[in-house]
Amino acid sequence: MWFKQVTPFRVFELPEKRYLDESLGNSWFTELQGLDWFTEGFTHPTAFSDRAVFEAEKTMLIALKREEKVLPSAAIKHKLDEQVVKIQTAEGRNVGRREKHELREAIIDDLLPKALIKSSRTYGLFAGEWLFVDTANRRKAENLLTKLREALGGLPAQQPVPRQSPASLMTNWLLQGEAQGRFVLDSDVTLVGVGDVAPKVKISRKDLTAEDVVQHAKNGMKVTELGLVWNDRVAFILTQDLTLKRIQWLDVVQEEAEGSCDDAESMAYATQLLMAAALSVILGELVDLLGGWQE
Repeated sequence: MWFKQVTPFRVFELPEKRYLDESLGNSWFTELQGLDWFTEGFTHPTAFSDRAVFEAEKTMLIALKREEKVLPSAAIKHKLDEQVVKIQTAEGRNVGRREKHELREAIIDDLLPKALIKSSRTYGLFAGEWLFVDTANRRKAENLLTKLREALGGLPAQQPVPRQSPASLMTNWLLQGEAQGRFVLDSDVTLVGVGDVAPKVKISRKDLTAEDVVQHAKNGMKVTELGLVWNDRVAFILTQDLTLKRIQWLDVVQEEAEGSCDDAESMAYATQLLMAAALSVILGELVDLLGGWQE
């Protein structure tokens, strides 16, 4: 499974595989019951194993599963309006705010057992000093980290904070018309201005060295997202929060994974190793270009 977006965390002490497997097994996913709105817990990250951890050499893949009930607000409002009309017609009186609230809660309690269930999974990948979470949504990424800490009784990890801001580095690259190291500019950029109502410009599929693109940065706008290609192997959007969005694993990488695989497990193993290695190097090189870590 190739991650399409990544929020990285620095991990200062990697948990042992056996302890991680046992701890997540004790925080296993259970089905939604009765009037519960949602439930979440850890589950097997692959279809061919019922273990909580899929290990490929020193990398470990985990998965947090969430199920939540979906009640369309329009359906609740429709039933509430029906009941309000019935009371007004039968009793010849208006229905107050408090009574409407009580009616609404009763309607929700009645509908919850019949509600549709939305299921999702958030994956995490331990690789060296990193925990990569397959989302660019900070809230979802931090939720996985929180659940890990609860299951393990703590996990020394934090959001990466480099010396230089990614926004400053990306703005300099746009102004210079080229990136550094093994990174090259791709064709997407988002810039934000200053002020109480900050202007925002989003440019896609365009030469980022074009004068009309660069002029936005010259006018004082800063780059908050920038399309990059690393080493002709991985294309992605780098954000000012040091997350990676819209990751594209280019053909050369996917062909390497497929080269010696003859079943789903060996394919997952090869994919995980290649992905972990590439993400670790990409983030490592970015941090070096950003001046290292803040103390």
